[in-house]
This record gives sequence, C-alpha cells and structure tokens, in this order.
Amino acid sequence: MIDYLSLPSDPGCYLFKDDTDTVIYVGKARNLKKRVGSYFSRTVRDPKTAAMVAAAVSLDFIVTKKEVEALILENSLIKRLQPKFNIDLKDSKRYAYIHLTDEPYPRIHYIRDTTQGGDYFGPFVSAKDRDQVLHVLKKTFRIRSCRKIPKRPCLRYHIGTCSGPCVGAVTEEEYTHQISRAREVLKGHSAALIEVLKAEMEAASQVQNFEKALELRDQIESVQKLSERQAVERLKKTDEDIINYQIRNEMVYLILFSVYKGVLGEKQEFSFPYQATAIEEFMVQYYGENEPPSELILPEAPDDAVGEYLSLQKGKKVKISVPQRGDKKDLLEIVSRNIETTFFGGGGKVDALRKRLRLPEPPEIIECFDISHHAGSAMVGSMVQFRYGVPDKRNYRRFRIRTVEGIDDFAAIKEVVHRRYSRIRDENGEFPDLIIIDGGKGQLHAAEEALKNLNLSIPLISVAKREEEIYVPHFQHPLPIKQNEKVSLFIQEIRDEAHRFAVTYNRTLMKKKIRHDQV
Repeated sequence: MIDYLSLPSDPGCYLFKDDTDTVIYVGKARNLKKRVGSYFSRTVRDPKTAAMVAAAVSLDFIVTKKEVEALILENSLIKRLQPKFNIDLKDSKRYAYIHLTDEPYPRIHYIRDTTQGGDYFGPFVSAKDRDQVLHVLKKTFRIRSCRKIPKRPCLRYHIGTCSGPCVGAVTEEEYTHQISRAREVLKGHSAALIEVLKAEMEAASQVQNFEKALELRDQIESVQKLSERQAVERLKKTDEDIINYQIRNEMVYLILFSVYKGVLGEKQEFSFPYQATAIEEFMVQYYGENEPPSELILPEAPDDAVGEYLSLQKGKKVKISVPQRGDKKDLLEIVSRNIETTFFGGGGKVDALRKRLRLPEPPEIIECFDISHHAGSAMVGSMVQFRYGVPDKRNYRRFRIRTVEGIDDFAAIKEVVHRRYSRIRDENGEFPDLIIIDGGKGQLHAAEEALKNLNLSIPLISVAKREEEIYVPHFQHPLPIKQNEKVSLFIQEIRDEAHRFAVTYNRTLMKKKIRHDQV
C-alpha cells in the first residue's frame, strides 16, 4: 500500500511507479496529499485509473511553489518519461514540418516526427501551403527528395529539377550552397537572399554567362512569389481555438477547431481513454507543442492553473471563454456536431446492421479481414476496424503470413484471425462486436475454426464478391439481403477498405522484393 499520508500538502507532481521502478503515470496536484489520497480513499470509477492504481507499487513526488509550476513540470516529465497511463497524442493528426536532413547531400521532405536530426521548419497548418513551399524549393534550388541516393539518375534530374548528386553532377560544396539558400527562405530571410541573387545575376550577365543568369532570374522569381505567399500566411495568426468533446464508453472524443481572423480553419481530431484529468492533461500536452491562441473557447472552465500555464506558454494573457449563448456558443455547437459526424456518424448504419443481422447489441466495433497475394507471392493479411460506423485507422493491422505456403486463402484467414484474437485475449484487450471476412463459405469456415480454437464466440459473417452474398456460420445459403440494400452497401464499404489496405501492403512488399532481386 502506498503511504500517501506522509505526503506534504504543497502543490507539485506525483509519479506512480510499477514493480520494475518504471514511472507509469505522472500527475500534478494543488495539494499532493489530498490528490494522491483520492486514488485510495474512494471507489475508482474509470477502468484506466483502476488499472493504474492496481499496477502502482511505489510513489515519488516533486514539490513546487505554485500549481502552474506543477503543470509545467508535469508536461516536461510526461514528454521525457512517456508513462503508459498518461494520454498519448502520437496518433493525432499533428501539423507537418519541412525537414532538411543532416546527410552529406541533404534531402528535403515533410515530416511530423521532429526527433530525427537535421533542420525543421514549420509547423504548416495547411497541407496545400506546405506542398507549395516544398515544390518551389525543390525545383528552384534543385534539391534531392529521394530517401537514398540511387545508383542511376531519376526523372527529376533529367527534367532539371534535381542537381544529380547521384551521378556526381554537382559537388558537395555547390550542393551545400543551394541548401543554405533554401534554408534562408524557410527562415523567412527572402529579401536578403533576393538581393544576393540579383547581384549574382548581374555579374553573370556582365561576363555573358547568360545560361547562369537565366537560372538565377528564375530563382529570384520563385523566391519572390513564395515570400509573398508566406507574408500573407503570417497575417493569418490564430485568433481562437474552439475545443469540444464527448465521453462515451470510457473514451474521450475531442475535436479542436482553429479560427483565423474570424474564418473557421482546419480541425484536428483526438481520442484517448477517459480519466478524471484527461481534458486538462490534453490541453497541457497539446499547448506544450503548439502556441496557445489569444482566446480559447471551451464547454467548461479548466482549473485556474491551466489558464496561467497557457498564458506563460504564449507570453501574454490567454482569454478562456465558456459561452452560454451567442456566436461563441454556436461555434461550440458546430464542433459538437462535427464530433457526432466524425466519430459517430455511422450510427444509423450500425443500428440497421444490428436489426438486419438480428444481433443482440449494435455492432459498434466491427473488424474485417482480407488476404492479398501476387500469384502466391508476398501473401499478406489485413484487418480494418470501424468504430461507430466510421474507420478507426489507429486500430488497423496488417500481417505477413507465416504458416502458409503457396495459394491457400483459407489457411491464411485462419492464421490472421487466430493471431489477432489470441493477442487480444492474452492482453485483455477489447474484442469486436462483429467480424467480417472477405470471401465465401470456405473463408468463413476457416475464421470460425480459428475462433473455436480460442474458445471465443463473436458474431461472424463473410461477404463474397461478384453477387455480394452474405454468409453466416451453419447456414448453407446466403442471407436474403440484396446487394443494393443499405446494410449490404455498408458491409461492402467495410470489405472494400480491408481489401484496399491488404492490396497496398502486398504491393509494398512486391516492390521491395523486385528491388532486392535487381541488386
């Protein structure tokens, strides 16, 4: 039993540890004794917190002067320690950066992970603007974009948009010079670079090197156009962020909208396990990575310490609004409707599927399997998950077939179904409400055998191509569902997504095999 009675009543951070002395959760508290004691002096309601308390065998803590200092420390500790029971935003749609690698001949590309070395520029809110910048820089300064320098020149070299370090067409010194110019543009120093380019163009003209002068002129025009575009984008600073969320089945479904000069911008979607401090923790983590807006619109007011934390992060006061009526309340309603559409928009289809298949409960979680191969080569399996009627790509899985030789779709289905649900069983994971198999009665029977071997009873159907016939175990004939019915179209949608995911993986493996065979 953790001794929380000896903790001080000061603000600070507490760190729960497991039996291997690994930190499994970091939290902040206004009063350490009361906060930590609350885990043990009352009934824990949410499963995640219950699991964390059950796994915790020891406790460490750090005292701070003020609660806001505890928030800052909490965010730093979570980033450094990555405790398993703190919410994880790695699956969210983060903004992308333009990345210049630190290789001898650096390449340029966009990336969301900023821990790989080199130089990062951004983040870019708009994918369109990011791609425009990337395209102009690659073309203007002829920077390579290939992952590895190939042994033969690519199409970009032949059309003049890459300087060709692969064939020694450019020295490392010349290439580095072009990289430094691209870096100046990305830093926003376009005006100074344009002056340098103009001087070089004039010098090239004077010695009648007109080809070089023409190249420099094109660079000047490209940089000027890009700098004008960037200047416009810099005026579009975020005025407001609107955050709303729903809690269902111990999960938080949250959407954040950013408003630019009164115009609703892009949205970001997040989902994570619910716990008492989940929303507060989300804001601390998110705004630890992104600059807070001038105003934050929320359905409920957070702790005062969160507001103070946001203001410290921004460098000036962040206004927090909890509107009860008016335009801002309407914005919250818009976000709420988007949550319904994004996360739960398939509710009608799910309920129709329950009725048509006569299931005891709505199949809120549906998993679908497919097998793909190329004449028996690179045989793979895919599994896609639909949650509340919409794809949940965080929970997609792909499998390289291990036990099957040659073409045997039945055995392959049996393998992937067994692997998927034996792992869920062993890890006490969440089973689906319905399993769909791409195939006919043979594939259905193979999946049924896999579940039987695991002593599992999960509703199971298969959908055969051509006539889109739907089969269930122990019935020789397909169900009397027409292929243009709403339920059938929904099943086809799920099956087609599993097929797409499987084929994509198969093609990836085939390309790797072809490249390997050519070496």
